[in-house]
Amino acid sequence: MPRKSIGDRPMTAAERQARCRAAHAAGRPVPRTRCPTNHRSRTRRWHDAVAELVALQAEYEAWLGALPDALQDTATAEALRTICEFDLSDLQAIDPPP
Repeated sequence: MPRKSIGDRPMTAAERQARCRAAHAAGRPVPRTRCPTNHRSRTRRWHDAVAELVALQAEYEAWLGALPDALQDTATAEALRTICEFDLSDLQAIDPPP
């Protein structure tokens, strides 16, 4: 959801830059937004990524199971079969170093 604009219309890039320069010249602090940092460990991120792959594979299996017979010989069905046949147990067995 975008932020509410300050005026009646969104500012242009030049207007935003001019406002920033004026704030610097006046000595006012310029508000800065930062992206949230990911505080999870690499091990936790690995396990989360593998869990996401397993969940996606289950969704693709459900999609393949619900595919009509007329679409069983299409490229989409073949891609779904390939994804469903992929063995993720090797990835699940890996415990990366901390």
